[in-house]
Amino acid sequence: MRLAPLLPVLAAASVLGAPSVANAAEVVPGKVIVRYKRDASRAERARVQSLTGTRFGTALPGGSRTLRIADHQSVATTLAQLRAHDKVAYAVPDYKVHAAAFDPNDTGRGTGWQPLQWNFAGTWGVNAPQAWDEAIAAHAPGGKGVVVAVIDSGVAYENRGHFRRAPDLGGSRFVKGYDWVDKDTHPDDEESHGTHVTGVIAQQTNNRYGVTGLAYGVKIMPLRVLDSQGNGDGADIARALRYAVKHHARVVNMSVEFDTGLRAGDIPEVISALHYATKHGLTLVAASGNEGGSKVAYPARDRDVISVGASTVRGCLADYSNGGTGLDLVAPGGGQDASLKGNANDRANCNPSGTDRTIVQQTLWGSTRHFRLVGFEGTSFAAPHVSAAAALLIATKRLGAHPTPAQIKQRLQATARDLGAVGPDSRYGAGLLDVGAALAP
Repeated sequence: MRLAPLLPVLAAASVLGAPSVANAAEVVPGKVIVRYKRDASRAERARVQSLTGTRFGTALPGGSRTLRIADHQSVATTLAQLRAHDKVAYAVPDYKVHAAAFDPNDTGRGTGWQPLQWNFAGTWGVNAPQAWDEAIAAHAPGGKGVVVAVIDSGVAYENRGHFRRAPDLGGSRFVKGYDWVDKDTHPDDEESHGTHVTGVIAQQTNNRYGVTGLAYGVKIMPLRVLDSQGNGDGADIARALRYAVKHHARVVNMSVEFDTGLRAGDIPEVISALHYATKHGLTLVAASGNEGGSKVAYPARDRDVISVGASTVRGCLADYSNGGTGLDLVAPGGGQDASLKGNANDRANCNPSGTDRTIVQQTLWGSTRHFRLVGFEGTSFAAPHVSAAAALLIATKRLGAHPTPAQIKQRLQATARDLGAVGPDSRYGAGLLDVGAALAP
């Protein structure tokens, strides 16, 4: 088995955080709301306004009205003057109101998470802010409680010997996993790939540090099948899938690929395990592969798996992303735009010679003890966006208490943003993942 190639780019650490809450309610400057007593005549109302330096603004339903502060006094001073008159029933500020949005306070490189995580909140991101709000409203913040198995190079999830837990995974919850490389119960990452993938799904969020995770409330089951060089074998993939079933995972992320020349008959033990997992209700997600070809690699090619290609910061197909008839949808993977012709989106937006952007998360850098915000690109990093979306759908019960893998796949495809040719196509599948739309009632 060959892992989807990584193109590491060092990046600095951080992101945005949680809901911004003012220490005191903000008032609209230069304006107040007043209600006069029933017996106040027009002349008496005019006299009050003259004495308080206010002018009529607009009438409000119910009998109150807004007044403009014409004498440049403060709102507090004007309110005190109005309340001193016996013809005023009440006078109050006009308070500002804000969208009830979850805005994480993660710091990024010092300017918040959004400049780094275009893949979550940019024009061609997956609409994470709406998804976060929808999940909170459904009493399932960040996909709380759903178990996501990550079949990969392990995760930096514990402090043990020379291993250290990634600082920005400190608040994430982990359930028991397994390491088929070292054959023990400590699936610690020695390569960095699995930790980065896990960060996209479940990076600690709103902790004033690092970057955010799309489904920050899930539980992660680390299943190590790739060694320190990013290599593994099909037998361990099959074992990991059956382990995920036995230990009650709900979603499985597989940012791994076989050679595209392999057929289902070449990997029967993997195909059998994929079908076994689906039969037991697990939603399976995998990367389409990184050869820039017209054939999706296994395990993503299997009918029971949601196959995920990669898009760029301009909403275009990434030049390395595999496509074909088996492609289900795309999600941000970063990198350069592919050189494509023949559809409106590519002509309007794509620029193969333009500046590329990577997917930034915290992961190992140089050793198992050191961590930095690092930018990678590949379908490996597109797939966990979809795994996180599946977990959020399950947690919010948008599709009922026990949605099937087929229902989850259909919902994600139905709410994707169409790219390229009208309707599903071999380059983008159903289109770009839109988690906010998928979670909307």
